[in-house]
Amino acid sequence: MEEAESSKVLNTTEEELFRNATDANKEKRYIGVRKRPWGKYAAEIRDSTRNGTRVWLGTFNSAEEAALAYDQAAFAMRGASAPMNFSIEEVKESLRNMNYKCKYGSSPAETIKETHRTRNSSKRRRKIVSEGEDVLVLEDLGSDLLEELLSES
Repeated sequence: MEEAESSKVLNTTEEELFRNATDANKEKRYIGVRKRPWGKYAAEIRDSTRNGTRVWLGTFNSAEEAALAYDQAAFAMRGASAPMNFSIEEVKESLRNMNYKCKYGSSPAETIKETHRTRNSSKRRRKIVSEGEDVLVLEDLGSDLLEELLSES
């Protein structure tokens, strides 16, 4: 009888360990976010102002960034009643931080998309400039100097 009980305890412990390991391997899933095969995360939303057309919001380094982009678009289009990944306060704050303004007659989702595209391209430019430590800058001194140097040799 004791052997059966210890076996039952052992099996329960193994099941718990397996369940915990499986839960640890699962990534949190977010509304409007898909993981790309190369490890980045894509965000998209259906735009009710454009007959349900899918709007690509961008590709992001983390699932959380992509989920926030989705939430921003969802909140801009549908308000507080939209299903979101994060709290309304977080979404409102992120929109304030990015100075979100949607022009009259334009799609809120398209505006969010453009804002993220612009921010990401400026980040990329800054990264390229900051990584440019081994840059050789050549100055054009004019054709007269070149002719003078060539005539001397």
